[in-house]
Amino acid sequence: MKIAVIADTQCKEGVPLDHLIWLGDYLKDKKPDIIVQIGDFADLPSLSSFDIGKKAFEGRRYKTDIDVAHKAMELLLTPIWEEQARLRKNKEKVWKPRMVLTLGNHEERILRAVENDAKLEGILGLSDLGYENYGWEVIPFLEPINIGGIMFCHYFPSGVLGRPITTARQLLMKKHMSCVAGHLQGRDIAYATRADGNQMMSLISGSYYQHDEDYLSPQANNHWRGIYFLHQVEDGACDDMAVSLSYLKGRYEKLHYLPT
Repeated sequence: MKIAVIADTQCKEGVPLDHLIWLGDYLKDKKPDIIVQIGDFADLPSLSSFDIGKKAFEGRRYKTDIDVAHKAMELLLTPIWEEQARLRKNKEKVWKPRMVLTLGNHEERILRAVENDAKLEGILGLSDLGYENYGWEVIPFLEPINIGGIMFCHYFPSGVLGRPITTARQLLMKKHMSCVAGHLQGRDIAYATRADGNQMMSLISGSYYQHDEDYLSPQANNHWRGIYFLHQVEDGACDDMAVSLSYLKGRYEKLHYLPT
């Protein structure tokens, strides 16, 4: 079993999105059995509680956030849809991967906004993002899902306060099984061996986007960006393979031109 893991994309207005179509092309070429988007596909800056009152918050609109999320999803999935149409036309076996999306804390902003202002109930909702309509199996925020003996979740909380586990080594020590998370920029990976000799792997990879985050320093923004493929997945063991954003850009950018 081959699983593609898409890190946080945090799509929002005013940032490049063409890396999503590069990724769609790569997925089309490699045809994984399962695609997992680990959460924070949409950024939803209009609902950020951290930026209220700041100059940067001016002009943000929820409708714009939702429109950008839909545009970004279509960029990602269009190469897959086109490949499926080609296979059907040629009467070949159609590649139809299982698609799983574990909601992140940015998508959770919608539910938090409704919880904090009851009159928004029925006006805002996760359904605005339309993830299910695009074919994703949507997993609630912080609810892990087991695929091939590997637990996937946007992040894994620890302790009474539920703060994210921030290193792959800690994740293995606390969960005692293979786990994959996003949320944190860059990447961190750790390995261990179970008593029966089978391998365990823990991966935190939370950045597949081109833009820099305003709240991070230049050094902090200089983190690794990309996705992961997990090959030969069986009972928690796998062969992990990093695929950097710079590699995808070099391979696929020339095939597409998206005006800014």
